[in-house]
Amino acid sequence: MLDHMPIISMKLPLRIVLLGVMVTMSVTKTFAEDDYQEKRQQMLVEIKQMMAMTKSYTGEAALDKQVEQALLDVPRHKFVPPDSRVFAYENTALPISHRQTISQPYIVALMTELAAVTSESVVLEVGTGSGYQAAILSELASHVYSIEIVEPLGLQAKSLLQDLAYDNVTVKIGDGYHGWPEHAPFDAILVTAAAEHIPEQLVQQLKPGGRLVIPVGRQGQTQSLRVLTKDANGKIKQRDILSVAFVPLTGKH
Repeated sequence: MLDHMPIISMKLPLRIVLLGVMVTMSVTKTFAEDDYQEKRQQMLVEIKQMMAMTKSYTGEAALDKQVEQALLDVPRHKFVPPDSRVFAYENTALPISHRQTISQPYIVALMTELAAVTSESVVLEVGTGSGYQAAILSELASHVYSIEIVEPLGLQAKSLLQDLAYDNVTVKIGDGYHGWPEHAPFDAILVTAAAEHIPEQLVQQLKPGGRLVIPVGRQGQTQSLRVLTKDANGKIKQRDILSVAFVPLTGKH
């Protein structure tokens, strides 16, 4: 599954636009673990500032303390190539392998917050990518099921998550458009690529009371990060959060 590459632009007063950016600089500098911890703390400060700046759009003024702790605990530098680790805690997307990216930390934090994951949640992630979002979710959820359509990328993420002892994450190589019915229903579903319409299979696999967080729209056109909530009677409510720019959801639709 392709990952997105957003940064925030505050130039438009009526909406937030998330645009793609690629960091291509290569640096050989290395850091000690204490340095990385300090950089994670600074990253969290910047994320919290952006949450406050965008609260009128997102409805989320601040992060849950457990989400904040997950951002402090997960070593993002492990999920980027060695020559990019100096930039690992910048609040921007970064290139990883197979011409993909690791998502902007603010977007990871926001989507996690919107999903309202708890310690009892069973979560589906469509688009494993680097594995970073799955690692964040694993700190919060009972279990995370993650699907990646790009086989080398999925195998790489699976191996890394195992090495880092994220034992409550299960990664599968496949087409996430159809979800993972064997493990449904899910308390939360996060999709990391834009669908032209919301896949009905994902809605069906959402548990009553659950949330689906997904960017909707065509590539090159206005897309919206959307949250769907299913009530006890199966009725769906939708809320648009931000204008975004994601790569398209791939696979057989």
